[in-house]
Amino acid sequence: MGAADEVLDVVDRDDRVTGRAPRGEVYARGLLHRCVFVLARDDRGRVFVHRRTASKLVFPSRYDMFVGGVLGAGEDYASAALREAEEELGVSGLARPEPLFKFLYEGPGGGWWSYVHEVRCGGLEVRPQESEVAWHAWLPEDELEGRIADGSWPWVPDGLEAYRRLRAFREGGERG
Repeated sequence: MGAADEVLDVVDRDDRVTGRAPRGEVYARGLLHRCVFVLARDDRGRVFVHRRTASKLVFPSRYDMFVGGVLGAGEDYASAALREAEEELGVSGLARPEPLFKFLYEGPGGGWWSYVHEVRCGGLEVRPQESEVAWHAWLPEDELEGRIADGSWPWVPDGLEAYRRLRAFREGGERG
């Protein structure tokens, strides 16, 4: 079974499940679904940044400051955050990511409910999943913000929106 065949919950604008469909159909028809974003940090507080592989169904070869992905049918956000973080970082025994806030992303690529989490990788050595991650590095947050500001890297638009909201959340403003 390929990624396009994975069955997802289809949700409404209130994040209530209204049905199920294969991922390929969800994307083709622009149906709302669920996604998790996990900001991963190392022991020094640096952020895991990566370039997605060219084979990704959405935003191929773009940079992202989150690991994560879509929720499978019947999966809850917390379980998906841990599963996706461990898969993409190539680790096991990761602490459960801390849930921060949820928002409805609507923009390039479609629309999905997005739950933002954060996790510390502790002393775990990451071995990113080759099918998901083409390049990676741990960047200090000021360098990450500089890379975003200078526009030299093509970023995933949903990740940029999640990161903007995360900054506002940390500053005590927006709650997603």
